[in-house]
Amino acid sequence: MNFLPYILIALIKIAVMIGVLLTAVAYIVWLERKVVGRIQNRWGPTRVGPFGLLQPAADGIKFIIKEDLTPPHVYKPLFIAAPLIAVVFALSSIALIPFGNNFTLFGYDIPMQITGAGGGDINTGLLIILGLTSMGVYGIALAGWSSNNKYSMLGSLRAGAQMISYEIALGLSLIGVLILAGTFSLRGIVESQGGHFPGYIPHWNIFRGQIVAFFIYLTAAYAETNRIPFDLPEAETELVAGYHTEYSAMKFAMFFMAEYANMVTVACLATLLFLGGWNGPLFGPPLVQALLPLLWFFLKVFAFIFLYIWVRGTMPRFRYDQLMAFGWKFLLPLAIANLIITAFFVAYRA
Repeated sequence: MNFLPYILIALIKIAVMIGVLLTAVAYIVWLERKVVGRIQNRWGPTRVGPFGLLQPAADGIKFIIKEDLTPPHVYKPLFIAAPLIAVVFALSSIALIPFGNNFTLFGYDIPMQITGAGGGDINTGLLIILGLTSMGVYGIALAGWSSNNKYSMLGSLRAGAQMISYEIALGLSLIGVLILAGTFSLRGIVESQGGHFPGYIPHWNIFRGQIVAFFIYLTAAYAETNRIPFDLPEAETELVAGYHTEYSAMKFAMFFMAEYANMVTVACLATLLFLGGWNGPLFGPPLVQALLPLLWFFLKVFAFIFLYIWVRGTMPRFRYDQLMAFGWKFLLPLAIANLIITAFFVAYRA
């Protein structure tokens, strides 16, 4: 079998995906500033380009040309490696996300995801994504430790504790979906939620008894990505800026690139696991029908990211003891109860 065409196709997909993801990250920041500005009765970016649309480019140029300071008291190898670790794991996890049905081009079956050749799929894709996103906390932990700063160290310790506390509830919330689908394959999970047909009736998992699991996933995802109301690792009122206090220029920007890239990954996973993925009604000529699945997928991802931003502009930050108590005393028992009820329901119907 000649693997060269598949290697070239994979390289093209990687280049396109990195470009799309980094552009999305930049404009999610713009969207957040505009939406939160409206919530707080102010404008947000308006000066750079129409509607402030060039503000992400201006911010990128600013970070590139700013002086990159490295304090003398830091442990330099890990201080430099920490933001790289965070951004690499954040960008890597998107490689396993399927965006739609496979298509054929010049006789080659091309999956709508970076991984997988010849239409293949990785059956353990969900487990690999969870592993990659969990590894990202090492970047934050090493940033706090290597900075040799008490505020940074406290922020990194909070991030580690937060990750452990909420990762368990998040993982348990997904087991109910796996029981219903009967597979670890993300593509298989989407297919188990129905397909495309006129007069489409959604069979999303959120409507198949997993609305509690979706709530758990949503809450744990906010904590996993260190977003308000769970942004304790970088609480400026307590820790100056938390784990990235000593960072500047592009190293500082990398942490935020990782945060927003993780937001995209979390939104894609929510879409695949609970909201039917790219499934939706099909209509119109064949070309429109071929593009509609991508449209449904990205609209669902956009809605999830908008919810992220809306919550940031609405809810206050938790206290740290409230954060930990909520994860261990409420979310974890609720996730276990949801798992047991789902297992009994599936066994009863079988």
